[in-house]
Amino acid sequence: MSSVLYDAQGPRAKRRNVVLTVVFLVAVAALLWWVIGTLKDKGQLEWPLWEPFFHTEAWSTYIWPGLQNTLKAAALAMIIALPLGAVLGISRLSDHAWVRVPAAIVVEFFRSIPVLVLMIFGLALFAEYTAVSSDDRPLYAVVTGLVLYNASVLAEIVRAGILALPKGQSEAAMAIGLRKGQLMRLILLPQAVTAMLPAIVSQLVVIVKDTALGGAVLTYAELLAAAGTMSGYYGGNIIQSLIVVSVIFIALNFALTSFAGWLERRLRRAKKSTGAVVGPNDAEIAGTAGTGAGGTV
Repeated sequence: MSSVLYDAQGPRAKRRNVVLTVVFLVAVAALLWWVIGTLKDKGQLEWPLWEPFFHTEAWSTYIWPGLQNTLKAAALAMIIALPLGAVLGISRLSDHAWVRVPAAIVVEFFRSIPVLVLMIFGLALFAEYTAVSSDDRPLYAVVTGLVLYNASVLAEIVRAGILALPKGQSEAAMAIGLRKGQLMRLILLPQAVTAMLPAIVSQLVVIVKDTALGGAVLTYAELLAAAGTMSGYYGGNIIQSLIVVSVIFIALNFALTSFAGWLERRLRRAKKSTGAVVGPNDAEIAGTAGTGAGGTV
């Protein structure tokens, strides 16, 4: 069976895909075998290096506090960046140049700067011009950098999602007298949210991962920084600590992506619902109510 995107595969194409799949799986298995063998030869699979992660001390002292700081920075950045990005994206679609042009300048400026540079700039800004304590500056700097960069990216996602909707809907809404604000709030945004959701979730995953930059450069005590401290305390098991931290990051991002997928399916099902059920006796042939046509004599 053919589809809109591609034609149905023939026998040769199916055999070729099977062969490529087998080759890929063999290559992956060989790579994993080489990695495990190398770790074993270097003594990285020895039990004493992995034993700390099976005791509560490592988790309560290092991993859990680092995970809390990661979630704190990511949650604050998401809470601020999402509405700010929506406002900037909608502002770029404004009919007024005094709204549209400044929003475009802000978005293009912060979208072009690496997030690490924004974090370093934020740390220097809070140190020079604010009374924020030295203990809180890394958190403020990490959140500032994440918000400025990701709000700009989210603004472009919002703008693209709204522009992707059919123009006929805007024209129909204006024809019945809706203002631009009502059009955006009642017609365009509710439809665009479902289409934008995968891209928004991808950016939220980026926020979670980019918190590690604060630990690597700004001495923010997040999960990656906790791995370095923990490996030093337990005798240099840095590879084991990084593997555990990587698994935790994968679990966090997988949970976030799974929740977003569930939410997207729920929104799509809600939009397919027609609401009230109309019975056969409730339907009326258009035009016959006023003329009496089709009625009983």
